[in-house]
Amino acid sequence: MVKVVDEFAFVDAAKENFLNHHEKVMKLEKVGRIIIYDYTLWEAMLLCLRNVFLRPKRTLQKAIFELNKSLAVDPRLEYLLLHWVSRLTKMEESRKHSATVSKGLLQSEELYRYILETSVYPREQEYLKEIRDITANHPKAVMGTAPDAGQLIALLLKLIGAKKIIEIGVFTGYSLLLTALTIPEDGKIVAIDMDRESYEMGLPVIKRAGVHHKINFIESEAIPVLDQLLKDTENEGSFDYVFVDADKENYWNYHERVMKLLKVGGIAVYDNTLWVGTVAISEEQTPEILKEDRQPTLELNKSLAADPRIQLSHVPLGDGITICRRIY
Repeated sequence: MVKVVDEFAFVDAAKENFLNHHEKVMKLEKVGRIIIYDYTLWEAMLLCLRNVFLRPKRTLQKAIFELNKSLAVDPRLEYLLLHWVSRLTKMEESRKHSATVSKGLLQSEELYRYILETSVYPREQEYLKEIRDITANHPKAVMGTAPDAGQLIALLLKLIGAKKIIEIGVFTGYSLLLTALTIPEDGKIVAIDMDRESYEMGLPVIKRAGVHHKINFIESEAIPVLDQLLKDTENEGSFDYVFVDADKENYWNYHERVMKLLKVGGIAVYDNTLWVGTVAISEEQTPEILKEDRQPTLELNKSLAADPRIQLSHVPLGDGITICRRIY
C-alpha cells in the first residue's frame, strides 16, 4: 500500500520497490512533510547472514538494506529509523534481560547498533558526538537522552517550529545542545537544573557550537521557577515545547504546570518513562537501586494516559519517552 496526501505519505508495499516508491513520493510530497516507510527492520532479520535465507528472502533483505542506506544519505530529507518492539520482543524471549538501557528496549545490542550506525550517527552533529564522548564514562551517563530519542525530538521541534522552550533537567547538556542547535536563531530556552556542575560539563561544547546565547540556565528546583513563570500571565499558553528529565516523584507536579505554560498544539516530552523496563515487572523483581522511582513512573504513565488535555504516544526509545501534544 502506498498512501499519499498533501501532508503525509505512508508506504507499506513490495519492499523490492521501496526505492522506486521513494523517488516518486519525493516528487509528490510538499517540503516539510512526513514520509513513513513500514517494516524497515524486517523483524530483526537484517542481522542474519544472507545465506541462511532462500533466494526470495535474500532479495528482500538486500532491498531493505539498500533502502535504509539510501535514506540515511539522501540530502533532501531528515531521516529517522524507529524501532517499536512488538514482534522483536517475541524473538528475544529466550534471552535473559538485565537492568540496562544501553541496548534500548530492543534488548539486542546488534540491532540497536544497526539503528545507531544506519540512521543516527551519520546525521548527528559533531558537537553532539563530542558531548556523548565527554560523558560516556560518567556514572550518571545512563540518565542522558539516548541518541535515537534525541533524533526524534529534533524532528518534532522542526515540525512544530518550536522557538520558546523549557527544559527541566539538563544533565550533560546533550538534549539542551540538541534543542539549541535545532531551533531558530531567535529561539530561547529556559533550562532548569539544581546541578550546575553537570550543566557545565557540556558547557564548553555548547559555547563552541555558538548557541550559548539561546540558553537561560537557572540553577534551582524546577517548581519554583515554573510557578514564577506562571505569575506572568503572558507566559500562559506561550511555550512551544517542554522537555522533562528530572526527579520522577515530581513529574505530575511538573505536568500540571506545563499544561498551563504550553500552547495548544505544543509538545511536552517526558524522559525515562519505562524506567529501565521495571514498569513491566513486579516490585519484588525490581533491583533495589531502581525501586524508588518505579512507582512514581507507573503513576505518571497512568495519569498521562487518562489526561483528556493531551494526545499521547509512549515511544520505546532509550529508556522510554512519552510525547504529549496539548489539544486544549
